[in-house]
Amino acid sequence: MVKKLYVTYNQVHKLCQASANRILNDFNPQLMIAIGGGGYVPARILRSFLKRANSPNIPIQAIGLSLYEHKDHDDANGGVEVPGTQVKRTQWLDLSSLEMANLIGKNIVIVDEVDDTRTTLEYAVRELEKDVETARERLGRQGETTKFSIFVLHNKDKPKKGRLPDGMLKENRYLAAQTVEDIWICYPWEAAYAAPELFYVKVIPREIAPLG
Repeated sequence: MVKKLYVTYNQVHKLCQASANRILNDFNPQLMIAIGGGGYVPARILRSFLKRANSPNIPIQAIGLSLYEHKDHDDANGGVEVPGTQVKRTQWLDLSSLEMANLIGKNIVIVDEVDDTRTTLEYAVRELEKDVETARERLGRQGETTKFSIFVLHNKDKPKKGRLPDGMLKENRYLAAQTVEDIWICYPWEAAYAAPELFYVKVIPREIAPLG
């Protein structure tokens, strides 16, 4: 049976809160790109902690990438998903729209829930950098530099198959809120693996006195 770590919404909030100052000071983000589906909730929570006084909220754009494969009858893996070998796009930014033009010259934080094999993160950074360069050349904005950073809730302490750009690591543009052993992490938005009693606060109804 695979060892599992159950994460609560409260823990996700605390991890985002604890990371916010570092992200603001070191990354100076102007835009976030959430990798779906695991990065959607952390990105939205993080945005609240990145809000500066008298400044607008940081915009969030979304891409969808899939790497995991479900193994219902794989007894060796405890009937959970395991990393696949090929990243599949399920959602991407439109190169012909303002979505891509808005990335040019920005400091952008890519948000995901977990850095497992690093394959998905490598794909996201590589493809986004390539598409931004294409848009920059098309719009004649070669002098504007886009800088990507990464934030994940959890980094699994294991050898990685994917690689991130050397410059990103040297400039400390990678941040994991917490490093854990190589175990299966169950997040509260994953209904198939959830332990509901751990994720939600039970509200005990009280009688309300009638008006009048």
